[in-house]
Amino acid sequence: MRNRILILCTMIFVFAFSSLVCAKVEMGMSGSAVQSVQYMLMDTGYLSNGADGVFGSGTAGAVKRFQADHGLDVDGVVGPQTMAALSEASGRPIPDEADYGSGQRSIVMDATAYTAEDPGNSGYTASGQRLQRGMVSVDPSVIPLGTRLYIEGYGYAVAEDTGGSIVGNRIDLAMDSTNEALNFGRRSVVVYVL
Repeated sequence: MRNRILILCTMIFVFAFSSLVCAKVEMGMSGSAVQSVQYMLMDTGYLSNGADGVFGSGTAGAVKRFQADHGLDVDGVVGPQTMAALSEASGRPIPDEADYGSGQRSIVMDATAYTAEDPGNSGYTASGQRLQRGMVSVDPSVIPLGTRLYIEGYGYAVAEDTGGSIVGNRIDLAMDSTNEALNFGRRSVVVYVL
């Protein structure tokens, strides 16, 4: 009986460890992990055409350029070493499904997008920061300012701003360009409070 338990524990450990080590983001994938990688590539200047959450040839080319410039194996696959280097270079945390899947709570919110250049916008948030991607406008009675969030289809963010029409379960997501904000439009998103 003791040997069976030891074998079972070993199998569970090996399975869990191999899943962790084999985690990678590569060509043909789509979703939040891809979008997080794309934001890291944008932050480091290797990708300029937006973060659509689809790992296509443009993202693969950006990954290869990043890998070449950072002395990594140039295979276009974001494995553990490339992910760690991207995280360090961009200052963004490594995307972890558990991190945004197990937040304290999740809220379905009506989302819109805005930029620092929008008419009537000062370019600064209610907390005094220069508006940039990763900052969002919220109703502080729903989500307090300074709260870390993960927003499906957008990525990691911090509640840094407020707005007159942002009341209740509404959220306004800062984008880098007017075109990106217009393409986002208006949609329902799941917001995880971290």
